[in-house]
Amino acid sequence: MTESADDDAAHSDFIRGAVVICVTAVVAGVAIGFIGGAFRWCLQTADRLRVDFVDWTHALPGPGWLAPMAAAALGATLAALIVRWVPLAAGSGIQHVEAVYRGDAEPPLLLLLPAKFIGGVLSMGAGLVLGREGPTVHMGAAIGAEAGRRARLSEPDVRMMQTAVGGAGLAVAFNAPIGGTLFALEEVTKSFRLQTVLATLLACATAVGCVRFILGNEPDFLVRSIEAPDLAWLPLFVVFGLLTGGLGAVYNRLVLWFLDHVTGLRRVPALAKAAVIGAVIGLAMFVNPLAVGGGDPLTQMILSGQSIVLPVVVGYLLVRVVAGPLSYSAAVPGGLFAPLLAIGALWGLLFVGGFDAVWPGDATALALPMALVGMAAFFGATVRAPVTGIVIVIEMTATTSVAIPMLAATAAAVLAAELTRSPPIYDSLRERMVPETPR
Repeated sequence: MTESADDDAAHSDFIRGAVVICVTAVVAGVAIGFIGGAFRWCLQTADRLRVDFVDWTHALPGPGWLAPMAAAALGATLAALIVRWVPLAAGSGIQHVEAVYRGDAEPPLLLLLPAKFIGGVLSMGAGLVLGREGPTVHMGAAIGAEAGRRARLSEPDVRMMQTAVGGAGLAVAFNAPIGGTLFALEEVTKSFRLQTVLATLLACATAVGCVRFILGNEPDFLVRSIEAPDLAWLPLFVVFGLLTGGLGAVYNRLVLWFLDHVTGLRRVPALAKAAVIGAVIGLAMFVNPLAVGGGDPLTQMILSGQSIVLPVVVGYLLVRVVAGPLSYSAAVPGGLFAPLLAIGALWGLLFVGGFDAVWPGDATALALPMALVGMAAFFGATVRAPVTGIVIVIEMTATTSVAIPMLAATAAAVLAAELTRSPPIYDSLRERMVPETPR
């Protein structure tokens, strides 16, 4: 009888705790939904203004190219100045979310929220090749941690809440609630504990519901209806996946190489480094605005089926493969995910174009499917979260017709990346974090 009463009391405590966690997740989800939606709106507005600004500079007499260089340098410098005040605002922040969940770092304070928001708008608005998802995840983590503290959750539950709402931040960044949930579970926690699943599901659903009030209820990329590729092409997708795994390993090493060498210039102030990197990106922006920035307009152009000649594809790909790691080394707010999607789509186009040149035939019909597959496969190779990558691409494009080739190519890409012994990018970034001073 006593044991039964103890069991009932323990069950009641569990239910009360679960209810508090779920309510906290919903409230925090509303907050990151509207704040993340405002962040995305600001970045979209900045993208449009940046293109108009570059068009205006082309009409200027004299060296008009100096104007975008100066503007990008200014934006990067101001973002770096914010990082000087709030050091945790540098970079993506996803590695910090993972470190917090593992107990290797303290949950972020709410001060991080304005630092990431304003710094991200400055750096990405200036055209640096960075992604919106890192800052949005980190802002979500800060909101989740603060909500957990105010709800008087235990320390482990505060860490869990920052992870769950961080996943909601990714869901907001990509308009992908399932992808955000899987990211928190597959990439960060690497587990499916019931309370974490419930909190993440509720936070992601609430957050995406709120952001759609701001940005509309449409997928991020509009893709025309395409037929599923013939299964006879499946071996080609596998080969593409294997090559993509190698490219992902090279990209990860390039990110770390730039970080090491830019950080190694200790005599150069951080603000000066950011200014120089911003100026370089500004020059590329003057030549072609699509070559810089997060990459959504370029990805949309590819997924719309617009024809891009192969030399231009090669140019875009080379610039973005270098500009992404270079931008990240500026240590300003900004992530890696969104630029990966553009690179994956370009790489898919290049692969089909190269294959068709060597073996002329019907391969040109695979251009759009291969671009979609490239987005998921490259994401899987670099981040090593294949299910998250596949689901995010499917949700962002509302397209399932290439699911089978996407599964095969992404699995091959992850296998190839593992064989190169290239660690997942966020594992490498987490290991490079400076240990926090105990508070």
